[in-house]
Amino acid sequence: MKLINIWKHFYTITEHKVMVARHCFKVGMYWQGLTHDLSKYTPAEFWQGCKYYQGFQSPNNAEREDKGYSAAWLHHKGRNKHHYEYWIDYSLKPKRCMAGMKMPMRYFNEMIMDRIAASKVYEGKKYTHHSPLAYYEKGKGSYLIHEETRTLLEYMLHMLDEKGEEFTFRFMKKYMIGKKEYPKLRKWKKKGGVHDHPGKDRTL
Repeated sequence: MKLINIWKHFYTITEHKVMVARHCFKVGMYWQGLTHDLSKYTPAEFWQGCKYYQGFQSPNNAEREDKGYSAAWLHHKGRNKHHYEYWIDYSLKPKRCMAGMKMPMRYFNEMIMDRIAASKVYEGKKYTHHSPLAYYEKGKGSYLIHEETRTLLEYMLHMLDEKGEEFTFRFMKKYMIGKKEYPKLRKWKKKGGVHDHPGKDRTL
């Protein structure tokens, strides 16, 4: 393990954590902003991150390539409810199988901030509002995620892509933060077709 990678990994995960906190604070999620990803500093996750640090992607991928699985990720997803993978469980209907459960609203909100911050950290100056959506679309076919959670996630990522961060955060603060139910999704017209995005709202 290179000593420089210890510092680089610490810097990367801390930069991400601080960025998530800033985003969370903007919409009023103070506790989640402060406690986000604390498990990354535990030995089970931190030292694996240092060992497999690459800089351009999560070290979990490098660990998977080396071992066939990522022990750090298995530890992480079991302790952080803002990952949809935390919510995978047995479904009894229509048949007994592994399935994604619907994410509670508060953890869904944190997931949005997590995805935005992760794209900013790994893409740096190349980041655009399209980046989180592009990353999601690369692997969405393999996601084991509840259909309502998937629909809302895509809704929000498209909103970020087309309306920008300021609008998206205002929308979240008004319709999602502190709420238990998912917001109702409305269609709006845009050049090239109809998208599942909020209509024009002068109060946002």
